[in-house]
Amino acid sequence: MHNKSLQCLLAVAVVGGLISLSGCGEQKPQGFSSQQLTDMLHLVMESDRAVYTKQVVNRLKEAGAIKASEHFVDDKALPLPAQMFRFGAETVASKTEAFSYSLQSLWPINKQNAPRTEAEKTGLQFIMDNPGENYYVEETLGGKRYFTAVYPDVAVAPVCASCHNEHKDSPRSDFKLGDVMGGVVIRVPLGG
Repeated sequence: MHNKSLQCLLAVAVVGGLISLSGCGEQKPQGFSSQQLTDMLHLVMESDRAVYTKQVVNRLKEAGAIKASEHFVDDKALPLPAQMFRFGAETVASKTEAFSYSLQSLWPINKQNAPRTEAEKTGLQFIMDNPGENYYVEETLGGKRYFTAVYPDVAVAPVCASCHNEHKDSPRSDFKLGDVMGGVVIRVPLGG
C-alpha cells in the first residue's frame, strides 16, 4: 500500500463521538463509534498476535527448530510475541497520531508494560474480574480527551504460559493456557 493510501485510511476525525474514516474521495466516508473503531483495530491486533504465537513461535519451539528470546538478536532467535507487538505499536506511533496501542499487564515482566493511568489500571483489573469482557472509558491526559479501550490478552498457546512462568523477572508463575495475562490498551483521541 502506498504511503498516501495509508495516510488516507488513517485520517480519523472524531466529532460528537463518531469517527469518520475517509477514503480520500474514493468513497463516501463511513461513520464508526470510537468503540467500533477500537474493536476493529483490536480484532486485527489479536489475530496477528495469535497467528505469530501459534504458527511461528509455538510451532518452531515444539519442532526444536528455533526458540523465541527477549535477547533475540544476540541469541539468533525469534522476537517474543510481546516484542513483536511493541515493535508494531512503535511503528504505528511513528506514522500517525490517530490512535495508539500497547500491551500491558498487572504482572509485567518488563516494567515498561505496567499500567500508568487510572483508566489502564481499572481496565486491566476489570478484564481480570470479568472474563470475556472489554473495558471502555473516556479519559483526559495532558489536557486532551481520549477514548480508551482495554481488551484481554489471553495465553493462546502453551509457550505463552511457560515463558511467563519460567522467566526470572516474572512476578507471577502460575499462568496456564487460556488465562488472561494482561491487556491490550487502545487509545483514540476525541476531538471537539
